[in-house]
Amino acid sequence: MASKLSKIALGGLGLGAMSAAQAAVISLDFEGIAPYPNGNNVLIQEYYNGGTASNGNSGTNYGISFSANSLLICLNSTTVTCSNTSRGGLDPGSDEGGLFFLSGAQSIMNVAAGFDTGFSFNYVSLSQPGSVSVYDDLDGTGNLLATLNLSANAGSCPGYGAGFCPFSPIGVGFAGTAKSVSFAGVANQIVFDDITFGSVTPPVDTPVPATLALFGLGLAGLGLTRRKKA
Repeated sequence: MASKLSKIALGGLGLGAMSAAQAAVISLDFEGIAPYPNGNNVLIQEYYNGGTASNGNSGTNYGISFSANSLLICLNSTTVTCSNTSRGGLDPGSDEGGLFFLSGAQSIMNVAAGFDTGFSFNYVSLSQPGSVSVYDDLDGTGNLLATLNLSANAGSCPGYGAGFCPFSPIGVGFAGTAKSVSFAGVANQIVFDDITFGSVTPPVDTPVPATLALFGLGLAGLGLTRRKKA
């Protein structure tokens, strides 16, 4: 059906140069939900569903809502310490916020319109296993379409002051139409980021090395010089 997230066109979001298959991918990066840094007390709620997070902020309406215990976690940088979690500089475009929970055994994400094809995300767990399950009905009910078992994967990110670091990518394809996802584990022991629909691999924003950036500026300067001489 055209309403499924995997069929949504994102050209209006500045992605017109992408291929049709790439343009169908949607990723929730949990950036901008609250000012950075923050106190890890903002509930995500309806931020991606045309409503607001618990702080009153609203985001792009993807028709996606989160259970009442789903929290935004502030991720450490080399200069900011706001939790025990960080992306470790591996994804600078999505390194300020993630999803976690402090109560219960899972965070539920509902997608009323449904989605298909594939699903992926990044996660980190210090010492406890977790799992992610995809269902064809809301609130983690209906038929189970896919399950991913998550092992503890935290390593070392020198300079970031975070035990929960770095994140690992994981994804799964499935048949059918999913309407909810359970992000399960031990409360306060697992963090998720870049929840992605339509792809079995989450996106990665790789920084441009400073030398290449300077080289690019140099080329731009040459172009301006040539135009002036012409």
